[in-house]
Amino acid sequence: MKKFALLSLLVLAIAALAACSNDDGRIAPEDLTFDNVRIAFIHPGGIDDQGYTYRQHQGTLAMAAALGICPDEQIQNFWNILAPGDVTASIAEAYDWGANLIFATSFGHGLPMREAAAEHPDVMFFHATGNLAVEANLPNFHNYFGNMSQARYLSGIAAGLRTETNVLGFVGAFPNGEVITGLTAFFLGARSVNPDVEMYVMFMGAWNNPALEGQIAQALIDRGADVLGQHADSPTTQLTAQAAGVWSVGYNNCMIGAAPDATLTSPMFDWSVYLIYAVRETVEGRPVRRDFIYGLNEGMVLLTELNPRTVVPGTAEAIAAAEQALRAGRNIFTGPIYSNTGEQLLAPGVEWIEPISAPSWDHFIEGITRVD
Repeated sequence: MKKFALLSLLVLAIAALAACSNDDGRIAPEDLTFDNVRIAFIHPGGIDDQGYTYRQHQGTLAMAAALGICPDEQIQNFWNILAPGDVTASIAEAYDWGANLIFATSFGHGLPMREAAAEHPDVMFFHATGNLAVEANLPNFHNYFGNMSQARYLSGIAAGLRTETNVLGFVGAFPNGEVITGLTAFFLGARSVNPDVEMYVMFMGAWNNPALEGQIAQALIDRGADVLGQHADSPTTQLTAQAAGVWSVGYNNCMIGAAPDATLTSPMFDWSVYLIYAVRETVEGRPVRRDFIYGLNEGMVLLTELNPRTVVPGTAEAIAAAEQALRAGRNIFTGPIYSNTGEQLLAPGVEWIEPISAPSWDHFIEGITRVD
């Protein structure tokens, strides 16, 4: 009788598990809980970059802590995934593992994510920095980003006040909308407190290549730049600036610890703001916005602490005043704005509004020179 009772309990347990799973063993959406959900993250780098992927993973851990999700059992990470074929393979592995939600964090992950979302309607797909979700119009494919222009602008104020040569340099990853929007906001912030400032920009053609990043940073210093900004995944720009005795503004993570004599501050994301929202809504059965962007007011972008060893007096006050205006609704991209060839891009008082979450400004404005 005891054996019969144990067998009966086993049969009931299997039946219960089958009732809340799909044919492939995946937990059905209506039966998801924070204890059984499985989440995969596909990243372009590793957490040792101390920049972009590091901060993404910090967002993952904060989300897990907030929602009571066990990172060791319920979260799977794929590191250093760049090639489209590798993205597709990672998605397939995550699917076979039983992932209910799959996040990809690099712009180049977009096409494989869209294709996978169409193929697997039982899984929710979330793509950071991308621009394909609105057009794809799939119920399980989403884009998200933060309004980094706001934090970039504030960091530019620190740079514009700090420079002594009135020449800034900017190390960019790629000449795409995300990078150009960010460097433009950085420059506009600098110009708001120093109308004489100019900026040289050079691109790496990669998100994470510390050796090349250092070479480009030095080339910009050789052109007279005494404050460097950057859109790359490591603190190499800050280390190069420190070695050369000039200043820098980091990105993605607080870089003061890496280069305490050079770093002014760093704009960065708090990715947990979105991750908590997206995972909670999915698990609790509510719809997630197809295209999502939050900024300063919601805490998704921020400026790290100002370095008292490097910023000039009055920097904190100038940034505080500008931040108050941004939080009240001021649009950074308000005319008059001219291209670096003299074309009027925005007439006086005219605002440019991003159509979706992915940054898409693609003009080099007056005062910015691209160096190839």
